[in-house]
Amino acid sequence: MTGANYLLENNGTRLLVDCGLNQGTMYAEELNYQPFPYDPKEINYVFITHSHIDHIGRLPKLYKDGFHGKVYATIATRDLVEVALPDNLNKILEEAKQMAHEPLFTKKDVAGLMSLVEGVFYNEPIELGNGMSAVFHDAGHILGSAIVEIRWQANRQLPIANRQAREENFSDIIKIFFSGDLGNPPTPLLRPTEQIRDADYMVVESAYGDRVHEKREERKNRLVSIITETINRKGVLMIPSFAVERTQELLFTLNELFNSKHIPKVPVFVDSPLAIKMTEVYRKHSEYFNKETAYLIDSGDDVFNFPDLKLTITTEESKAINDVPAPKIIIAGSGMSQGGRIIHHERRYLSDPKSTILFIGYQVDGSLGRRIQKGESPVRILGEEVAVNCNIETISSYSAHADQPQLLRWVAASTGRDGNSVGHLKKAFVVQGEEESAKTLANLIHDNLGVEAVAPMGGAAVELD
Repeated sequence: MTGANYLLENNGTRLLVDCGLNQGTMYAEELNYQPFPYDPKEINYVFITHSHIDHIGRLPKLYKDGFHGKVYATIATRDLVEVALPDNLNKILEEAKQMAHEPLFTKKDVAGLMSLVEGVFYNEPIELGNGMSAVFHDAGHILGSAIVEIRWQANRQLPIANRQAREENFSDIIKIFFSGDLGNPPTPLLRPTEQIRDADYMVVESAYGDRVHEKREERKNRLVSIITETINRKGVLMIPSFAVERTQELLFTLNELFNSKHIPKVPVFVDSPLAIKMTEVYRKHSEYFNKETAYLIDSGDDVFNFPDLKLTITTEESKAINDVPAPKIIIAGSGMSQGGRIIHHERRYLSDPKSTILFIGYQVDGSLGRRIQKGESPVRILGEEVAVNCNIETISSYSAHADQPQLLRWVAASTGRDGNSVGHLKKAFVVQGEEESAKTLANLIHDNLGVEAVAPMGGAAVELD
């Protein structure tokens, strides 16, 4: 189950980190319509770690239910959210019509929410009053993604002259870091995840808390092999892809592989209006890219475009993909096959033994993508039973999520074990993973790093020292 949402309260100030949509199973999606376990009218601030729907999808409902405080996000995240929420609204309205109930929120709620969002830079201090402040750090997950640092004075009676004095006295400042989703560096586009070395508490994600990604070179070789084999069979390569980061990273990689002649040229379709819009946001914010990508762009290489690439925006253009003979590559949303245009291609080609479906992102339990990935056949798509005879492939290292060793290293940086940190981490809260993944990571943090670590249940409340 997804739907990140964390409440922090201190000296009468109440703030949220993320307010995401629950996705995966019918039960999870029904949770979206339940009242929040707090009064939205009493929330002063919301901090957005990044623009994925499982971190932002219920923000308009929060506004609808009375929240009118301040929302902070990085500038790139703000611009991505401005595209993502209206797209999600279309799905919300369609679902409400099909299920004959009121929509989760409306266009008015999306507009109202966006009017509250302020874009900030990484490492820009945000003063919240009551001795509290916040800072965004680069998470390296997707464009604009952030680790949220919240700090406050442990003893309000202690005289503290200024910010510099507070920084020099760590015993008087408490710091908690919300990881959001951590990146999987090195990536073709973004800078690596910022290491945190002075946390008192961490709330750390665990999507891949019990797994290890393939090595980068192995990833590239496997992608070349999968593409080449599908082309040789004269099949169709279907890639369910998230609109943000995964699609842009794939385009960057395919551009490189075509230019270097590692793969033969075939028609490539990006069949996702949302991904196409998100790619334009990426073009707008190249200042977030790493040095290598910035250099390529400066040299005149359009890293998100190449010959034989077709961006299909309209429904008619999408349908016309069927008229193009195989071999071909189709990149389409949604990333977990829970909707979007990919399901139309899956209905057409899953039964074809010459074709391939390639999963490059995390498939949440209960999603159509997870069922296909696990080998379930037939699967029901748009009311039709579809046999799964095609080749099923997964390259987990294309995930934008950190794997188990990366997550452990990120937590370890605040324990003093690397000799470069203050090393006063008191406790880690392991979240945003399936039960086995979260518990595995929590146990490793405790056993390997000597830090108290728990995988809390939804709705748990904790008092921080």
